[in-house]
Amino acid sequence: MRNAILKMPDHRSAGEQRRVLRTAIRQLERADLYVAAVASMEIGDWAAQRSIRQLRDDLESLRGHMSDLRARTPV
Repeated sequence: MRNAILKMPDHRSAGEQRRVLRTAIRQLERADLYVAAVASMEIGDWAAQRSIRQLRDDLESLRGHMSDLRARTPV
């Protein structure tokens, strides 16, 4: 986890910004895998299942947003 945390500089070049966004997208994909693993445990509690669905939806929305930002960042 320590390796995933990036220092936030005052200014980044376009290339650096694209790399940061790519890293963020990969971390969100990993987080979704962990949430999927919890979901597969079939906890049986409706509130937990609802929260898991919400987390997965939020992760997917954020990943999509980061992908859009990356696509709009100049090369």
